[in-house]
Amino acid sequence: MASELPAVSKNNDLRILIVDDHDVVRVGFRQILTEHSRFKVTGEANCAKQAFELLRKETFDIVLLDLSLPDGSGVDILRKIRERYPDTKVLMLSGFAEEQYGVNMLRAGAAGFLSKTCTAEQLTSAIETIAIGRRYISAKLAEILAEGLNAPTDKPVHEQLSEREFQIFCRLSEGKTVSEIAESLFISVKTVSTYRARLLEKMGLKTNSELTYYALKNGLIQ
Repeated sequence: MASELPAVSKNNDLRILIVDDHDVVRVGFRQILTEHSRFKVTGEANCAKQAFELLRKETFDIVLLDLSLPDGSGVDILRKIRERYPDTKVLMLSGFAEEQYGVNMLRAGAAGFLSKTCTAEQLTSAIETIAIGRRYISAKLAEILAEGLNAPTDKPVHEQLSEREFQIFCRLSEGKTVSEIAESLFISVKTVSTYRARLLEKMGLKTNSELTYYALKNGLIQ
């Protein structure tokens, strides 16, 4: 799908949209970014609905996107932004550590992934890296990726899932039904069931309860 708005700045300023459901987090990020003259926080949203309302009305170069929002999964929102606004880069932010979600978010098309425990320097460095068209990979995530190359069989099972499989895995582990997932992703129930069977086989699991237990054990849900 073509971009609904051109995402190219008319000057050197970087227009940034912060999407997080915690006011304190948004305030903290905004304070950090306003210390840099080139960074302009031109929008804030506390949910996916607000984020897309702003994206339809304004142009943003970079979106700082929380992985977990009250009205949508960061994986789904990332996918939609990629489809509708391909020139807008997305930096995923999460309270979870890189080893839990980082690889999957990069695979899903994020321009970078940072834990919310990052320093101000790491945040600004990530934005500057993304702004010049490169992906931002933290030192910790780079180490995880390198270890994966050296010992692929040691990778956590969920990191071996495809982008769509991981998307459906997240929803199943949160207790969503096959019908609910099909409706939200605009695909058939049969397709969701096929993905479910495939990811269960890959992960060596048998039931949705086991998926939820796995997700809890590995810190993928709270």
